[in-house]
Order: sequence, then structure tokens, then C-alpha cells
Amino acid sequence: MTLALDAAAQDLLFREARTANTFTDEPVTDEQMQAVYDLFKYAPTAFNQSPLRIVLVRSEEARERLVAHMAEGNQPKTRKAPLVAILAADNEFHEELPALFPHFPQAKDVFFAERSSRESAAALNASLQAAYFILGVRAAGLAAGPMTGFDFAGVQKEFLDDDHTPLMIVNIGKPGEDAWFPRSPRLEYDQVVKTV
Repeated sequence: MTLALDAAAQDLLFREARTANTFTDEPVTDEQMQAVYDLFKYAPTAFNQSPLRIVLVRSEEARERLVAHMAEGNQPKTRKAPLVAILAADNEFHEELPALFPHFPQAKDVFFAERSSRESAAALNASLQAAYFILGVRAAGLAAGPMTGFDFAGVQKEFLDDDHTPLMIVNIGKPGEDAWFPRSPRLEYDQVVKTV
């Protein structure tokens, strides 16, 4: 059976796509990021809650503040990437539910009145959106370098607030020289999928 997506698109999004570790100096434009958003905003989330929030780090001053919170091995590539995105979960996403889930606006209070419920829902659904964000970056012909090697509390304090929990940081740009580590193995279908 063949997939509906052509082979070139499959390669771009999945088979040939890799986590980039070096980048060229070619800038990533606001227009490119708008196009990325216009794709990944359709990612499914429970109650259409859409809790992902993004801080785009462009200025040198903000970049150095961010680099200070990165693990040592992630500092050089974060300093060099044309654009860096901090992906975070909005724990107050429920305030948008009357507009995002209009056929049941009471969901805001029925399911998400408690902060703990919002935090777990936001973490799961924003992580799902983050995966689609990476696919959107790839669809734009750019490489993504997602990382979790950073001081989460430091990044939250420096760039976010108590209502936003950092999930990952993604370097974005055109891949540079020796951008890829060798492809790591993957599990086979029967190691992952069980039919009952």
C-alpha cells in the first residue's frame, strides 16, 4: 500500500529529516514562521485547547540570555542558529476555550477549573502541538533542532511567567556543514505495534 503523501514529501518530513546541529547564516523570516504556524495550528488537541505558546528568540541580547541557560553541549548551536524558539505550555489555556470550543463553552469551568487539571492537559497537548511544529518547520524547508538540555526553571524565569511551562527549545534554520549525527536505529513495526 502506498501513502497519499508523495515520496519527496515523505522524505522531507520524515525519512530524510534529521535534528540539525549546525546551521548556515541564512535568516529565518517572520513570513516563514507565519507559514509554519498556518500549518501546525491545525494539529489536534483535546477540546481544541491549543495550549502551545512560542517565544521566538532573535536579538543577540536575548540569545545570550538563553544560551546562559542551555546545557554546555547545546550552547554553540543555540548561539549559531538563525532563530531559536522556546516552546511552552500555557497553563491558563482555558481562558481561550469559549472561543476555541464554542459549541461547549462551559468546558472551561467543567473540566479545567482546577490548576492541576490544566497543567497536565496543557503539557500533553502542547507537546503534541510541538511535534507538529517541528513538522511545520520541515515543511518550510528548514531544519529543526529540538532540545530539552536546558535549565527549565531558569528559562521560565527569564522568558516566561508562572503560567507558562517550558517544554523544549528548538533551533531553526538551514542546515550547515556536518549538521547531522549518524541516523540512530529505529524499532521495527512488530516491536511497537500489537494487534488485539
